[in-house]
Amino acid sequence: MKAVLLIYNQSVSEQIKYILERLGVNAYTMLDTVKGKGNVGEPRLGTHTWPELNSAILTVIPDDQLDNVMTAINKIDKINEEAGIKAFAWDILKTSDDIS
Repeated sequence: MKAVLLIYNQSVSEQIKYILERLGVNAYTMLDTVKGKGNVGEPRLGTHTWPELNSAILTVIPDDQLDNVMTAINKIDKINEEAGIKAFAWDILKTSDDIS
């Protein structure tokens, strides 16, 4: 299994959720307000100077879904470069459901 963290401008939240739904990713945790600064673009800090904010989704998916999710996120990022959509993935070694 893989954990995938998506970070994106709040303006594309519905697009991100739609893409995940279309890919069969139905379970996730959404963080509505995430502040930060990436390597490119303006900070999103929710302040008077930098008013925009990000959101984030954390999901755990089967290994065989990872390439489809990453490809879809890469495509939408190319279309909406100003949204600064980023995806990060890492291995899940065990979950609490694995304990009997």
